[in-house]
Amino acid sequence: MGKRYFCDYCDRSFQDNLHNRKKHLNGVQHLRAKKVWYDLFRGGCPPEGPAWFSSCAVGQCDFDSNCRFSHMTSGDLEQLAAQVHEERLSRDQETVEVPEGGIEDWLEKWAKRRSSAQSSRYPSRGRYPPGWPPIQDLPPSLRAPPPGGWPQQPSAQWG
Repeated sequence: MGKRYFCDYCDRSFQDNLHNRKKHLNGVQHLRAKKVWYDLFRGGCPPEGPAWFSSCAVGQCDFDSNCRFSHMTSGDLEQLAAQVHEERLSRDQETVEVPEGGIEDWLEKWAKRRSSAQSSRYPSRGRYPPGWPPIQDLPPSLRAPPPGGWPQQPSAQWG
């Protein structure tokens, strides 16, 4: 006799092959039994169930924080709801400090900060950053262009 498949939802077994398993899993009886099984878990730990859930009923869950069921009592839930309500009230009551002056003052300060940051970030033309080697030791790609620009190179045809 071949392998047998046992369905925990329906509490029945049958020969395990693709046709039988598909037929069973899509059957009305299996779908109803599966729905009834999962409806038992909506409120937290199931009242009765497989061995791994038996510890939930006595308040000792083997899965700790990884358990997919809620182990909070109604008092715990009320306390949590009150805490969330207080946090929302305190967040709503916080005031945002508005700086004195108008938008024009802020724009002026912003323009000054931006211009000072740009001038310190990019050295003026012809000056090299500190710590660079002397100009004559730099490769041509890092040297500043001459005042009149680079001379035009004669066009050469490559062939």
